[in-house]
Amino acid sequence: MTILRRTTALATGLLAALCCPLASAQPGTTITAPSVEQLAAFPALSSLSVSPDGRHIAALQADGEDRVIVVWRTDALDQAPTRIGSGRMKFNSVSFIKNGLLAVSLWQPYELRTDRVTRTFVSKFFITDIEGKQWKEPLLQTRAASRAEELRQALSNASVLDTLPNDPDHILVVSGSGSNSGDVFKVNLRDYSALSVQKTEERVAGYVTDLNGELRSRTRADTDGVGAYIATEFRQPGSSQWEEHFRSHVRNRDVTQVIGFADDPNIAFMLSNVGRDKAVIYEYDIAARQQKEILFENRVFNANNILINRQRGIEGLPFGQIMALGYAGPAGDDLIWTSPQLQAIDQALRPALGIESSALEVVDTATGQRATIPYDTQLSYRLVSHSSDLKTLIVARSGPGQPPEYFMLHNGQLTLLAKSYPQLDNRALGQTRLTYYKARDGLDIPALLTTPNEQLCGPAPWPAVVHPHGGPWARDALGFDGSMWVPLMASRCMAVLQPQFRGSADWGRRLWMAGDAQWGQAMQDDKDDGARWMIENNIAQPQRIAMFGFSYGGYSAFAAAIRPNGLYKCAIAGAGVSDIKKIWARFYTNPFFRQAQAPTVDGLNPLDQAAQISIPLMVFHGDRDQVVPIEQSQWFVDRARQAGHEVQWHPIADYAHGPAWTRQVMAQQLGVIDDYLRSGCGGGGL
Repeated sequence: MTILRRTTALATGLLAALCCPLASAQPGTTITAPSVEQLAAFPALSSLSVSPDGRHIAALQADGEDRVIVVWRTDALDQAPTRIGSGRMKFNSVSFIKNGLLAVSLWQPYELRTDRVTRTFVSKFFITDIEGKQWKEPLLQTRAASRAEELRQALSNASVLDTLPNDPDHILVVSGSGSNSGDVFKVNLRDYSALSVQKTEERVAGYVTDLNGELRSRTRADTDGVGAYIATEFRQPGSSQWEEHFRSHVRNRDVTQVIGFADDPNIAFMLSNVGRDKAVIYEYDIAARQQKEILFENRVFNANNILINRQRGIEGLPFGQIMALGYAGPAGDDLIWTSPQLQAIDQALRPALGIESSALEVVDTATGQRATIPYDTQLSYRLVSHSSDLKTLIVARSGPGQPPEYFMLHNGQLTLLAKSYPQLDNRALGQTRLTYYKARDGLDIPALLTTPNEQLCGPAPWPAVVHPHGGPWARDALGFDGSMWVPLMASRCMAVLQPQFRGSADWGRRLWMAGDAQWGQAMQDDKDDGARWMIENNIAQPQRIAMFGFSYGGYSAFAAAIRPNGLYKCAIAGAGVSDIKKIWARFYTNPFFRQAQAPTVDGLNPLDQAAQISIPLMVFHGDRDQVVPIEQSQWFVDRARQAGHEVQWHPIADYAHGPAWTRQVMAQQLGVIDDYLRSGCGGGGL
């Protein structure tokens, strides 16, 4: 297929309508570093969504410690929006599910007292009208018969499998814990009656629908004589029988995944890394059981997504047309527009939003081969939401040092809707770029490097922080850091390195699997090699480097505190794993965790050497964390203190392993990091 077909005539017409680039507001000459309270605030506007008919926009608007739903008419943005508030629960997200109907996610603290107190958060999914008058759960639950059933119900949450965009009255909903693995129901949004579509079976892990909303594929987790595996099954149209087509054993970490269907429901689009370092997308003929041509691949990054038009009757956009193909590039979820209509919109939006590509060097982590590509390194945009006919779009312009700004493109006119953090002076947030450095064994390690503003902080070298991500099967992306950790440190005149160390996902199979059984060893060497690279390149000041991480990154900070001959003045461990034997023991009863991940979690166990820490350490952890229990930090702190070491310890009330429940909690965890790097870190700050 032709990936980069141009449509100059249509683009020229849109460019004429959009006119000229939007100018960014120019702050004064004095650069102002943000306060903790400014960084901790809710974004002014978030979770934006446009209705399928393009007549309304919904969003979450900050209101101090809370957020409210606001709904505007797209043709009357100058009029006051409808405002919808909540009671005890807080809004997490909002989006249009049909014309006039909103899907709303809310959450709140939850405590269940049995033989012990389970302190966590629960989320609930509701559907309401655009005035917030009627609230309905898509599936009602029966009354709990026991405390255990009460907990299960509290933690379960129905989820939408398919919005059925061509059916104005129905959606497909999955019961259960918020995944796609429960029973499937067709819910009538007029009276909220539910028709059973599929009774799930044991070990079924999720369903995928075709463009007609029919269940066509599912995954099943099971074991055979080789070990645990994930099977991909298909169902022929009009049949109730499921047939296995692919089987991937988890120990091999092969991925074979259905990510969509063509307008011909017999053609599936498959994402696969079998026999490859990088995942590709290919067409699969279900009836013939035959792999067809590779539809998309990127030689440096994993392919990861396909966007297909599921709406019938759209002028210029055929049903089933591929709109875009995606890959896990520097920004994580990069798209190549393939639809002529969207290519034209892209050509018009880029100059109007002031977005320009620059040369970026990228490295294949499997081969070491280098290439230079054009890429939006400082500013980019993403399509947030759109009407069915693509005449009304919401796009977000952002960059590593630029919080998102939301625009509406409506009938050829581009309007700024809101800046998410208008109180921030973006110049104080530094600049971020993708770079690569060599590990001591020659492996190429990708990394994101954020450097401070020289007008605010003076020239390099600066104090620096090595900031490893969680997971470890995760990655960082080139974009604005909504956790505010990187903006906080950069605005305090610190360089920040986010190494994509071995064991990181989405940079190819070789880098991913190179971290197996190397916890605290080669995985930790990669982080130390990043610190040395910053010193050698005059970015970091020797003896003024810290390590700060959260979750697995917190484990890395524990490891940095006890490894001899380190490069760090101090370390900060947030929600860190200190005992890798106990944290994973509960998962190893599951054959999939046991075979897929258990062999990879081996190496240094920080708790065993907590009495030998050699640098100052600060530890913080939320008391509602159900992913890494707070005891993991408490054990390490207690053992280190018993050995006479001074460790700062900050348990944070009502904080889980993720978003902060209140802005006060958000400010508290940002504050302890800020205070320690400014004045702690063994005295005098970093």
